[in-house]
Amino acid sequence: MKRIKTIISYGLAAAIPVAALNLQSCKEKTKPNVIFILLDDFGYTDLVCYGSRFYETPNIDHLAQQGVMFTNAYAACPVSSPTRAAIMTGKYPVRTGITDWIPGRQASNNGSPYDKLIALPFRQQLERDEISVAEMLRGNGYRTMISGKWHLGEDQQFWPENQGFDINKGGTGLGYPNMSGKANGYFSPYGNPRLEDGPDGEYLTDRQTDEAIRFIEESRTRPFFVYLSYFAVHNPMQAKEEQIAHFTHKADSLGLSKADPFTSDPDWIRPTMSDNFRERIIQSSAVYASMIYSVDENIGRLMSKLDELSLDKNTIIIFTSDNGGLSTAEGSPTCNAPLRAGKGWLYEGGIRVPLIIRYPGKGEPGTVIHTPVSSIDYFSTIAEMTGSDAGRAEPDGISFTALFREDNLPERPLFWHYPHYSNQGGYPGSAVRLGKYKLIDNFVSGRQELYDLEADISETRDISSSNPGKTKELYDILNNWRKATDAKMMESNPKWNGDR
Repeated sequence: MKRIKTIISYGLAAAIPVAALNLQSCKEKTKPNVIFILLDDFGYTDLVCYGSRFYETPNIDHLAQQGVMFTNAYAACPVSSPTRAAIMTGKYPVRTGITDWIPGRQASNNGSPYDKLIALPFRQQLERDEISVAEMLRGNGYRTMISGKWHLGEDQQFWPENQGFDINKGGTGLGYPNMSGKANGYFSPYGNPRLEDGPDGEYLTDRQTDEAIRFIEESRTRPFFVYLSYFAVHNPMQAKEEQIAHFTHKADSLGLSKADPFTSDPDWIRPTMSDNFRERIIQSSAVYASMIYSVDENIGRLMSKLDELSLDKNTIIIFTSDNGGLSTAEGSPTCNAPLRAGKGWLYEGGIRVPLIIRYPGKGEPGTVIHTPVSSIDYFSTIAEMTGSDAGRAEPDGISFTALFREDNLPERPLFWHYPHYSNQGGYPGSAVRLGKYKLIDNFVSGRQELYDLEADISETRDISSSNPGKTKELYDILNNWRKATDAKMMESNPKWNGDR
């Protein structure tokens, strides 16, 4: 009552702007907050709710029970930087020009005598004139923050603070925790120019979450966007000793320690390859499991903070990965079975990723969605979720918010173009998925492989010879898309020694 008398005493003219401010404040508060959680090199089956029997992920599993879970979610590329650019812009990697991780394998091994083809140069940064999801949301009144990995340009002018983020905690050109000089990877000191060192021994995954929580506390009175881009579970493999001990004991008790977790039998492993290339066939790494456990523990802390601040009913959480799990090289810490191969490959193990979305008030909790979606779709989906104007942005993806009402969207092709040899043994090529069929155009063999993913999720049976009509249909669709996007191909390597 006292407030009403005060307003009247100032007169109607004074009351109008106050009322307008109050209405604007209410409008701002109704916009949903968005937290986008991106893991690095995290595999499709690295969660209990997606089938893991060794890793422990109770908090992320609980998030899946509260939200919806996607079984056919895809990364835009089998390696990091291109997918991250796709998430930021809604564009396929061929359209941002970033088709490999930055700076890419060609920086050190272009024209090896074992490579039949040579990759052409690709863009080394996300250009400043691209419209990022952070810029779009900031234009709609959101405070924006990145906590963690960026990997979209070595030069500071291309770092997050120049791409729409108000706060940058850790985002640089680095693609993994710094292990050079006095830096200690996942344990402080970090040697990161955008993240102050913490106490000796502080764990990076904990610190990233601390920074995100601090930002949320400071921003809770207005809409916010947090890009919580964990460096985990990328190499180097480093975890807390007490958790490693727990999972070592678990592996022992399950008899996993006695089993050989690797195979060198796949036909893609050539005699000329080093011992670096081997494929993991069971999930049993105690260190990798511990890194996942730390991520899960921190996501639990994040969700508890949202509850504590009464923000849980107005905060969208998106959880996914930038590519498939690392299973064929560089330590091969995880197994993606039943999916084939892993990071660096165009088979499902390299591009199919977990996706969980908690969208308060939308979608029946615990729902499973089977419609294929891709990294290129997040930009448009977040725009619709938040009522944001995409302006002059030209995303390739679509908004899939309709899936929260019904698991059904008009069928459309999804594309991949990776004209590079990967560090993980993967061949260069392109791929397209339409409905249940997926075609891979292998640039090295010059052959097209066709798989029925509903009948053969492991891609063990190439049915191209018995389905020439479908193979031609998808190959024509893929070729037309490559022409329309001016996709860069590869050149013959004059130094090639003839090794397959």
